[in-house]
Amino acid sequence: MYQSRSYSGEDRMCDLVCDKYAVLQVMSRFGISLGFGDQTIQEVCEASKVHTPTFLAVVNLLLNHTDGMLLVEHVSIRALTDYLQNSHTYFLEFRLPSIRRKLIEAVDYSHSDVSFAIMRFFDEYVSEVDKHMSYEEKTVFPYVEALLAGKETQSYSMETFRRHHDRVESRLNELKNIIIKYYPTNDETNELNGVLFDIFTCEHELTSHNAVENEIFIPAVEQLASNGQPEQKGELLSAREREIIVCVVKGMTNKQIADTLCISAHTVITHRRNIATKLQIHSAAGLTIYAIVNKLVELSEISETINENPA
Repeated sequence: MYQSRSYSGEDRMCDLVCDKYAVLQVMSRFGISLGFGDQTIQEVCEASKVHTPTFLAVVNLLLNHTDGMLLVEHVSIRALTDYLQNSHTYFLEFRLPSIRRKLIEAVDYSHSDVSFAIMRFFDEYVSEVDKHMSYEEKTVFPYVEALLAGKETQSYSMETFRRHHDRVESRLNELKNIIIKYYPTNDETNELNGVLFDIFTCEHELTSHNAVENEIFIPAVEQLASNGQPEQKGELLSAREREIIVCVVKGMTNKQIADTLCISAHTVITHRRNIATKLQIHSAAGLTIYAIVNKLVELSEISETINENPA
């Protein structure tokens, strides 16, 4: 079931994984486990306590379905920071050490000078990645946490991070080309080809990591710094949830909402339960006030509904 459109919370998570298996890495960095059956993306995210719009923003950006700037207003910066920190752990504690072990096995030590030079090149590269990510952990993320808490943070800015945001995958690309073009051939190529495949994959993963930082994280933090407002706790309402609130305050039944939005009545009930949890509002009257205050509906629309459905 390949699809080229953007994914939404109503799509099934199993379809997303089968369409684009690379999303498995995104799931692991958000802490989403397998075994979710036929649940929707939103249902899986909520069960895993993951901010659904942030998960979808990362997925749709990396699958080249959406411009990152269009996603910035919908993400949770704290959820995005957690994702990036988990990515650092993945690269430094799993991915790069795994490639190093395979590289040691693949390099033919009969070419001792070449083998030594390749391993030294790789270790220097890992040191650069470690330095880059440590800078983010020690400088950038604490700055972001201070912004989220509403504290004054004039000693640093994301423009500084942008200027020093090295493309950490470039040196890996150089190592890949050196092995392909200049490493002496031998009869045992499976191990070397295997580690080259891993290097290609890791290079792509690092490029994706940088894309999330450049196209979503940095603009979102800059917007937060400009607004000077701490991030609200809890999940923001999704676009679908806002649509359902509008339908509720207009007096529509669950079946009418389902027919209007082309979703199942069960999904409507799930959304309404989630809305109540997020807003701590459990009545239609309370949702009406919320919808008017947040400009989801005009008072005239509510008045017309009341007149059409007198008590």
